[in-house]
Amino acid sequence: MTLSLDCSFMLAANGVAGGVSDADWAGAPALAARARAAFEGRVASGALGFVKIPADTARLRQVQEAAASARGRFDDVVVLGIGGSSLGAIALRSSLRPWGWNLLSADRRDGWPRLHVLDTPDPGPVTALLDLVDLRRTLFLVVSKSGGTAETMAQYLVVCDRLQHVHGESARDHLWFVTDPAAGPLRAIATRDGIRALDVPSDVGGRFSVLTPVGTVGAALMGVDVAQLLAGAGDMVARCRLDDHARNPALTWAMLQWLAHVRQGQGIHVLMPYADALRDLSPWFVQLWAESLGKVGPDGRGIGPTPIPAVGPTDQHAQVQLFMEGPVDKTVTFLAVGQPAAEVVIPPGHPDVAEAAYLAGHSLHALVDAERRATAAALAARGRPSATMHVETVDAWHVGGLFMWLQCATIYAAALYDVNPLDQPGVELGKRYTGALLGRAGMDAERAEFEGVEARRRGVA
Repeated sequence: MTLSLDCSFMLAANGVAGGVSDADWAGAPALAARARAAFEGRVASGALGFVKIPADTARLRQVQEAAASARGRFDDVVVLGIGGSSLGAIALRSSLRPWGWNLLSADRRDGWPRLHVLDTPDPGPVTALLDLVDLRRTLFLVVSKSGGTAETMAQYLVVCDRLQHVHGESARDHLWFVTDPAAGPLRAIATRDGIRALDVPSDVGGRFSVLTPVGTVGAALMGVDVAQLLAGAGDMVARCRLDDHARNPALTWAMLQWLAHVRQGQGIHVLMPYADALRDLSPWFVQLWAESLGKVGPDGRGIGPTPIPAVGPTDQHAQVQLFMEGPVDKTVTFLAVGQPAAEVVIPPGHPDVAEAAYLAGHSLHALVDAERRATAAALAARGRPSATMHVETVDAWHVGGLFMWLQCATIYAAALYDVNPLDQPGVELGKRYTGALLGRAGMDAERAEFEGVEARRRGVA
């Protein structure tokens, strides 16, 4: 089992004109020491609960026992959540279940339920999904650490109404909560109404929670081996705390991204998996990188990189043109898979057509991997930096390691940017204005402030 980093094309020393310079990379040991001190300081303070998750056997048992108790009772599982409460579940479904899992018949799913993630309060998809599933055979996972997320609470209230008044079903029998172990409205409702509630550790923030029950409950209900998921994450935790940055993939990758930004002006960071199973890892990464690092810096100015999702080879026919000939303000990190879950050999056909003949005998995976290697080399030839994260195969162990790698890298990057990666003050004002607009009690001041801002609008064409 292997996860490794190739950063050759991030460095000017390897002939990439826009890569990190020799002089800047010579300072890597000092940068690494600073970032590691900050990382370990946060661990010691108890702020980085996500690094302890792989060793939390009690919570793993809670998830496994809950999933076992539901076996055979449900045809569909619906996650109600948004942001950190949904993106990880989506990535786990697409990476660890076959393509089109929700389209497969029950026998082809070995009786495991379909997993749907309702990550929006938009009435279109909400209504469509509730009309599609048989509520008598559906389990709803209400996922909110705070227990008060407006979008999730709205979905929950709609679902309860459907269950209780439309179909006459007991809501309690079709609801599990995934929330704070002690605080918040969902925990209080669970205690009062006897609803099963699984714990999100109080020291783990939403965007770092994919390996907690936020992500693992839905995965376990689909039959994913969550013990292996956590085992891979545990192996990566050990690697990501090594002193030697050359052996610490999260630290090395974070330093290179930071240097590319602050020294080379490459503040747009693209994550580009060359495996469809990993395509949803990119949107998960976008939230992690953006919400953790986009902050007001110590000098009062806004700082932080801009993450961009891409997927290969699809985006070779879309974004790669920009990456190749647009501004040299980006780094690209490829995710390369060594062994695919399935393989298809391209059969011979049309030997007299040059555009088809050369493909015969190659596998589809070989075509995808050749395109990845060619794209990386083409970028390097144009002086545009890239790194490659190598994944031996897409299974629970490797996916758990990938999640942990990127989470640890985020903490290291935050130390270099000198920002707090665990808060998100920039989203709070919009939440307060929303509450004021919908008449939440005690928000008269926010309503007045909002109306003052709205008054600045002018007519538009």
